[in-house]
Amino acid sequence: MTRQAFMARLREGLRGLPQQTINDICADYEAHFAEGEAAGRSEAEVATALGDPSRLAREIRAENSLKRWEEQRSPSGAVGAVFAVLGLGAIDVLILLPILMGIGGALFGIAIGCIAVFFGGGAVFVAGPFTDFPGGIAAAMLGGLGMMAGAASVGAVLTLICIGLVNALVWYGRLHYRLLKPALEPQA
Repeated sequence: MTRQAFMARLREGLRGLPQQTINDICADYEAHFAEGEAAGRSEAEVATALGDPSRLAREIRAENSLKRWEEQRSPSGAVGAVFAVLGLGAIDVLILLPILMGIGGALFGIAIGCIAVFFGGGAVFVAGPFTDFPGGIAAAMLGGLGMMAGAASVGAVLTLICIGLVNALVWYGRLHYRLLKPALEPQA
């Protein structure tokens, strides 16, 4: 593979990342080619030693997504980290995706339940003075506040669980990458 073909495939695989990041990464690989040529190696030998540019791009994109999650801790960063981990191997998609879909569905259901209980508590709080609530007006208002506080508490715990789950996936992705990297790289 020539330098131009390698760099074109690498750039294509990195598409979607910030342009400065792509330029920095490509400059590093250009330096590898320059060092190899200075040492008397052909472009094909350097390209073979560097590995498959598509695989390199996937690994770089995954690492970039994992770093973004660690820096920003945003929902979009979490989604990027999850898909980066899943993108590291096709076998993982078959194993992790059903598990993650089940966990994600359960967490989504709990979140919807929290929202419903919160608004239900608000309705009890507001309607308490106007209805014949068992225990009187104070019981209705306190019951409504209790439902709202409970739902907010469960929502906070749910948020912590989601953050922990994404952190576990990031850890798994890094472990997976470290374990697979020696097996995927060509042996000299």
